[in-house]
Amino acid sequence: MNYKPSTILFVQGALIAASYVALTIVFAPLSFMEIQVRISESLTILPVFTAAAVPGLTIGCFLSNILCGAPLPDVIFGSLATLVGAVGTRLLRNRSPVLAVLPPIISNMLVIPFVLRYAYGVPLPIPLLMVAIGIGETISCGALGLLLYKILFPHRKNIFK
Repeated sequence: MNYKPSTILFVQGALIAASYVALTIVFAPLSFMEIQVRISESLTILPVFTAAAVPGLTIGCFLSNILCGAPLPDVIFGSLATLVGAVGTRLLRNRSPVLAVLPPIISNMLVIPFVLRYAYGVPLPIPLLMVAIGIGETISCGALGLLLYKILFPHRKNIFK
C-alpha cells in the first residue's frame, strides 16, 4: 500500500501520544511531584527521527496530565514545557544525540519547579526543585532517551519513513 506522507505523520504522532500516555499512567507514582522520573519523557528523543513526535509528545503530555488529575497549571505549562523541549530536540536532530536530549531537560527544569510550587503547593525552594527536576529529567530524557536512541537508530529508516 502507498500512504500519503501526511497519513504516516498523523499515525506516528498518534502512536507517540498514546505511548506517552500509557507510560505516564503505568508509572504514575514516579511521574509527578518534586521527585519524579517520568519514564514517558524518554520518548522526547523521538523528534530526532520524525517531526510527528513534536505534536505527539505535546498531546501525550497534555492528555497524561488531564487523565492523571493534574491541576490546570500543570496541564498547560507542563505541556508547553514538553512542546518547547520537543521543538528544541527537533532543531538539534542533525547534531549529537547527547545535545538533542538537552532541550527537554532544560525546559522542564526551568518550568516544572514553578508548577510544583504554585499548582501543587510544594514548599521547597525553587532552586532545589530545579535540581530535583533536572536530575529526574536527566535520568528519563538523558539516560533512558539515549538508550532508546541507541535501540532505534539502526532501524530508523524502517520505522520512521
